[in-house]
Amino acid sequence: MRKVCLDSVHRLARRDSRVVFIGSDLGPEVMKGMKEEFPQRFFMEGISEANVIGMAAGMAMDGFIPYVNTIATFITRRAFEQVALDLCLHRLPVRLIGNGGGVVYAPLGPTHLAVDDFALMRALPNMAVMAVSDAEEMGRLMEQTLDWPDPIYIRLAKGGDKIISKEENGFAIGKAIPMRMASVADPVLFVTTGVMTTNTLEAAESLAAKGIDSTVLHFHTIKPLDVTALLAHVAGAKAVISVEEHTRIGGFGSAVLEALTDNLTTIPPVKRLGLSDAFSKHYGNQNDLFEVNGLMPQQIAETAERFLNQL
Repeated sequence: MRKVCLDSVHRLARRDSRVVFIGSDLGPEVMKGMKEEFPQRFFMEGISEANVIGMAAGMAMDGFIPYVNTIATFITRRAFEQVALDLCLHRLPVRLIGNGGGVVYAPLGPTHLAVDDFALMRALPNMAVMAVSDAEEMGRLMEQTLDWPDPIYIRLAKGGDKIISKEENGFAIGKAIPMRMASVADPVLFVTTGVMTTNTLEAAESLAAKGIDSTVLHFHTIKPLDVTALLAHVAGAKAVISVEEHTRIGGFGSAVLEALTDNLTTIPPVKRLGLSDAFSKHYGNQNDLFEVNGLMPQQIAETAERFLNQL
């Protein structure tokens, strides 16, 4: 996913002379091709994230479209004030690309786990927040970033993730995509984002084997949330289950609940699955932390079944 994203920046730079790349302390081979082809539009800064955001803002004010790439926790937490005041306040077309969203950097511990990036970024006016499901969907997203008028935060997964998206489903920023449709009148509705869509689809198939049918609605855009699609699929659902690789506080599930309570007088039972409200004490790999937080496919299916049995 990261390679597709950054290769897309290079490709967009060939197409549009406004595109520039700014990296923060990345490896010497990152974007080497763009550095060689467009050295005047390639910048590799040091560990100075606040300065990088200010630099990107200045370039955007001069008519450029900067794509900024570094580790997700650094681009969201360290430079939060600059993102808010330099980018969002002025509605500048800067694209923030966060490496290692969620718990990708599990071996490095809590300093590198981007478990709150959705909450931080979606709280900012004018900021769009994206978390696609796989590398192919990332390519479709990047094609649309040139024309988006405001800042965008793009969360990157670890790479090598299973391809589940389909070109025929289309792609538009701010439009959710049904990935699985139930065949019954009152299904369970799974709403999910990012790579959790893969785990949720597997969970849905496991539940189907037990006679529990479900729809899976994938939100590659967390903000602006596709409220129209959400409400359309909630109508008639026996329960709603949100699944995300993010703390349950302030993230995608919170956005879903806000949309439901803002638009409906009666909502179906809702269960939110995500990361616990704690700094991780566990190391390992991404799946290890999914296991700890109940986000592996079979765990999602079991939690959903228990929840439904309580209704």
